[in-house]
Amino acid sequence: MAVAANILAIAFGLAGFRLSISRGWSIFAFYTQISNLVAVLSSAAFLAFGASASWFRYLGACMLTMTFAVTLFVLVPMGGGFEKLMLSGVGLFHHTLCPLISIGSYVLLEPHAHPWAIPVAVTMAYGFTMLGLNAGDKFDGPYPFFRVNHQSKLATVLWAVALIVLISAISLAISAIAR
Repeated sequence: MAVAANILAIAFGLAGFRLSISRGWSIFAFYTQISNLVAVLSSAAFLAFGASASWFRYLGACMLTMTFAVTLFVLVPMGGGFEKLMLSGVGLFHHTLCPLISIGSYVLLEPHAHPWAIPVAVTMAYGFTMLGLNAGDKFDGPYPFFRVNHQSKLATVLWAVALIVLISAISLAISAIAR
C-alpha cells in the first residue's frame, strides 16, 4: 500500500507542477511548491531506498501539513476562495490531494523517523529568507504575511511567531501520531 500511495503522490505532485511551471522558476518562491517538491522527491527516495528515506518522508509530510493548514485556515479565510485554492487547478493537487495522500501514507503505512527540528529549521530558513527579500524590496510576497512593507512590525513578528509555532506543533504532532 505504501508503494502505491507514494506512486500516486508522485503522480499528483508532477501533475501540479505541470500546471504551475508556466510561471517559471518563480514558482519556487512559494512554500507550497517547495513542500510539494520535497514530498515528490521524498516519495521517490522511499520507492528507491525504503525505510532509510523515512526522515525525508517525515520532512515532506510535515511541510505538506503546513501547506494544507496555512492554505485552509489562513489563505482561504483571507479571501483566496476554498474552491479556487483547494479544489481546482494547481490547488487541487498541491493544496489537497498531495498533502492528503502523502501525509496519510507516511503516518499510516510507512516506517517512521522523528527528527522534529528539521521541518522547523527548513521552514524558518524559507520564512526568514522571504521576509528579508520582502524587507529589501527584492520580492513582494508571495504570501500576505511576508509583505513586511505593507504591515506593521508587530504584525510581522506575530505572523512569524505564529508560523514557527504552527510548524513546531505539526512536527511534534506527526511525530507523536506516527509512533
